[in-house]
Amino acid sequence: MGPDFSFEAALIADGVSGVAGVDEAGRGPLSGPVVAAAVVLNPSDIPDGLNDSKKLTAKKREALFDEICARTEFCIAEASVEEIDALNIYHASHLAMCRAVAGIEGVGHVLVDGNRVPADLAHPSTPLVKGDARSQSIAAASILAKVTRDRIMSALAQQYPAYNWGKNMGYPTKEHISALEQHGVTPHHRRSYKPVHNILCR
Repeated sequence: MGPDFSFEAALIADGVSGVAGVDEAGRGPLSGPVVAAAVVLNPSDIPDGLNDSKKLTAKKREALFDEICARTEFCIAEASVEEIDALNIYHASHLAMCRAVAGIEGVGHVLVDGNRVPADLAHPSTPLVKGDARSQSIAAASILAKVTRDRIMSALAQQYPAYNWGKNMGYPTKEHISALEQHGVTPHHRRSYKPVHNILCR
């Protein structure tokens, strides 16, 4: 069973308007920003096939990305590598989420993927563990965040081909670690992450 609209519908039935789902992509990679998206679905025009982005093929994510952008209110935001290193990935992820939600007018409630909501989120909110597999709004946000981040990493891969970010998206694969060992740390690496930090401290 995929995600449904039940959480959103219950809030709407209680008189809440502008129910946004929010999710992020890119906590685990050694390089690149963390990206978050917020989405307010139109209850009468929900794209078919919404699901946790990790359960979809790249082709399906790309197709749904265009549909979501055309048929919803949304905002995509990020926190930079510098912010990740300064704040840690947990707080940087929440910063990106807050930026995404702030980019949509009229949000009345936020459904947040995970077990905690960002402390600085200026809206009533509900955390949903595995929310991208339970809420269609969060699933839509997960797709926008994942596709956007993958595009960022694919573009950076053109500048730094040795790290093969177009394939590993910055995650700590053997290939990526080997490239770090051979070619060193780029400006797009997260210096606070142990594999990167260890190389810098040699």
